Amino acid sequence: MRRPLLFLDVDGPLIPFGRRSPEYEIFTDADLNNPLLSRVDPSLGPRLLALGCDLVWATTWLADANECVAPLLGLPELPVLDFPEDFPEDEDHSGLHWKTRRIVERASGVPFAWIDDEITAADRTWVAGHHPGAALLHTVEASTGLTSHDFTAIATWLDTVAQ
Repeated sequence: MRRPLLFLDVDGPLIPFGRRSPEYEIFTDADLNNPLLSRVDPSLGPRLLALGCDLVWATTWLADANECVAPLLGLPELPVLDFPEDFPEDEDHSGLHWKTRRIVERASGVPFAWIDDEITAADRTWVAGHHPGAALLHTVEASTGLTSHDFTAIATWLDTVAQ
């Protein structure tokens, strides 16, 4: 059996919109090449690795997540979920997030968790009807990013999937 996948968004979950990480306050925004990177909490990397699943970037940062975000978290290079450049804005997705279909396609029936700050009930309903494996769509509060509560919820779900 393959390990569960964890699709990880950057903006919101890893780069919260409401705070800076005190550990990176010694760096200027110029040192980090992006002012948002000063909000990354480096303690999240080891916690993500300890979850016991395969991490996949699911972010508009695409490969830049490996270059800019992963080193701050101490993460290895991760696979990147690619998105079509010509995403049809006028296509009726019934309120689906533009990542939803691609994540389910990539998971290919393997249990997965998706961590994002923009997941809706429409995404949950669509995944339940189109993904044969277990799935956790976990919404993170964008102002605070990933918290201990989020890690507990994800770890608890992963424990149930492993049984």
